[in-house]
Amino acid sequence: MITLANLAPQPGSTKQRKRVGRGPGSGHGKTAGRGHKGFKARSGSGVKPGFEGGQMPLQRRIPKRGFTNIFKKEYALVSLSQLDSIVDADVITVETLVASGVVKKGMAVKVLANGEITKAIKIQVEKISASAKSKIEAAGGSVVIDNPKEA
Repeated sequence: MITLANLAPQPGSTKQRKRVGRGPGSGHGKTAGRGHKGFKARSGSGVKPGFEGGQMPLQRRIPKRGFTNIFKKEYALVSLSQLDSIVDADVITVETLVASGVVKKGMAVKVLANGEITKAIKIQVEKISASAKSKIEAAGGSVVIDNPKEA
């Protein structure tokens, strides 16, 4: 009968962990399994990611192309059909668009002439396309360009 007093794991299923550098009796003393001298015997050694044994690494061999402008301004694009669906607003500003869920907070807005506008609206945004401006003014609305650089 098996009880807690005589429980034992299957023979060979458990092994003691390797305790390196703990004397000759452990079988892993002195050099602790690292061999004698050399780069891999030192502390902090080991081949780093991307190291190719002194050969010029792939990351440096392939050509670097293009340019990323870190000062590029990203605009959230809003169509006229989206503006037409917004109701109960005297002046449509970026805050109004954020509240209605059209754009995310903190983004600059550009209005494009996709779709049609049926009501006269007053809009105040950073940028607007020429055709969108003419469509809004044709519907009886007005456009105010809100440029933070000029303010």
